[in-house]
Amino acid sequence: MPAVQKTVISRDGTTIAFEQSGTGPAIVLVAAALADRADTAKLARQLAGKFTVINYDRRGRGRSTDTAPYAVAREVEDVEALMDAAGGSAYLFGSSSGAVLALEAASRLGHRMNGLFLYEPPFIIDGSRPPMPHDFADQIDKLISGNCRSDAVRLFFSQGMGIPAVFVTLMRWLMPGWSKMSGMAHTLRYDLAILAGTQAGKPLPVARWAATRAPTLVMVGSKSEDFFHTGAKALAGLLQNARYRVLAGCNHAAVMMATKKMAAELSGFFANLKATATASPSMSCPDEGR
Repeated sequence: MPAVQKTVISRDGTTIAFEQSGTGPAIVLVAAALADRADTAKLARQLAGKFTVINYDRRGRGRSTDTAPYAVAREVEDVEALMDAAGGSAYLFGSSSGAVLALEAASRLGHRMNGLFLYEPPFIIDGSRPPMPHDFADQIDKLISGNCRSDAVRLFFSQGMGIPAVFVTLMRWLMPGWSKMSGMAHTLRYDLAILAGTQAGKPLPVARWAATRAPTLVMVGSKSEDFFHTGAKALAGLLQNARYRVLAGCNHAAVMMATKKMAAELSGFFANLKATATASPSMSCPDEGR
């Protein structure tokens, strides 16, 4: 069946647009920086055979509206509103900075979370890659305020993601979606707020997500940079009910470029959770292996 276009109203009055497809347990897809639901549409289609998929535009993107001032808590309320629309609880999937938003939601909405799948949260916790410049958010703000949106996107890819300048230039001229990303450039400030405290090459804050109880899988592509792996392993070690796992042959783009593999991992992990919970309510997270 085709996806149904819907909206919900978040607590602060922001309209959140989403597509609902499929049948089965609900799963909410949380997009990465400079992405909207179009970027997770292929993954949604792969999952719709087993799940009721909620694929939404984060605030300030796509057909969702926005409300100032921004706060991470408001984006968590957006996820909460989507869960209400899905029947009150759901599985949650997030990639890159969207994975950190999903983690924030899980720590604050724990009783609503049936399971949590995080793909490559971009934590910088050691010397495996240079830390984010301490004034990076201010640099982005300055470019956005000056209506230099394309330059803000270029800065994010070069200094934020560590992509060499020559490749960023090629992306700027050859990538069809560059203009769309420029249109969402103001939301980079939102993702940087979500990532605050995790980009300086220091250990993850021990208490920040201590309330997270949902069974969690933190996955990283085998071809991704080392810092993704060190950050994911550290997070899995901090959470009470989490595992780290490698997705063979994939990198940071797997959400869009390896959707069949990603959907299979999601389906398998959540199916194991459901089966384990049915067999023994006291057991919540199967051993996915490290």
